[in-house]
Amino acid sequence: MAKKSGSSKIKWHRLLGGLLEELLTPVDILVFTEFAVMSQSPVADILLLRKKRGGWTSEQLQRVPDGIRDTNAKHILIEFKYTESVDEDAFKQLLGYEYFYRSSKNIAAHKVQSFMISSKTPRQLFFNKFGYSQGGKKGVYYSSNSLLKNITLVLLNELSDDIHNAFIKCFASHVKSRESAFKILTEYGLKHFNEHLQWFIQGLWRYWFTEKGGIMEQTEITPAKIKEMGKMWGEFILSTLPVEERLKGLRPEEVLSTFRPEERLKGLKPKVIEAYLRKIAKNN
Repeated sequence: MAKKSGSSKIKWHRLLGGLLEELLTPVDILVFTEFAVMSQSPVADILLLRKKRGGWTSEQLQRVPDGIRDTNAKHILIEFKYTESVDEDAFKQLLGYEYFYRSSKNIAAHKVQSFMISSKTPRQLFFNKFGYSQGGKKGVYYSSNSLLKNITLVLLNELSDDIHNAFIKCFASHVKSRESAFKILTEYGLKHFNEHLQWFIQGLWRYWFTEKGGIMEQTEITPAKIKEMGKMWGEFILSTLPVEERLKGLRPEEVLSTFRPEERLKGLKPKVIEAYLRKIAKNN
């Protein structure tokens, strides 16, 4: 669990956990933030639990990043480091979380996989010290150290520009990596996701690129606050667009849903309305 900085009011693992909850809950993945690995302390940053047996579903794979999507473990522990660097104490902490979680829940070792997700990219000395080397995918590292073999290291700055990585890359430390992630999500189309996830992504974008260093730094940033900012920002942007832009890309039924019943019928001749009503009655 991230140590609390004296000046920082942001608990980054809560924001990442909030994003993952909005992203993964709709595809049957349980997400818990600050999950108690025992009946009493300690508390892990994030725990993902897959509901379904077997491998990932195609819907889940569209949302789960490299590294995590490559494991068959049903229980996934995540330790997230944003402002802090990954060091020996961080690994000891995560090893402890995994051990106590498995022991208290009586879960076999092969059913649990731990991930250290880092916003920063360590120096080469780190890789030499802990035996980490890149696997088959960019940004995903595995250790040759026997104690760390079950902890996969994921570096957000290095993940590929695939849509399934873009969500967590919103927390990368490099501005270019964050910009790339938001660009990918925008081009893919946030309308593919539920409005709460849309608000969360929009809120993160607003924080990173319009509010950071401003008044928002003086208030506590929580997942709820991020969603609130995103909702307000989305509604403001939408209100400034011409009608043609607001309706672009919507299906006919989505366009009609934006109008009141009397507005939908306006301009139609009575014969057309009557014919349509007879058709509905006949089909029913």
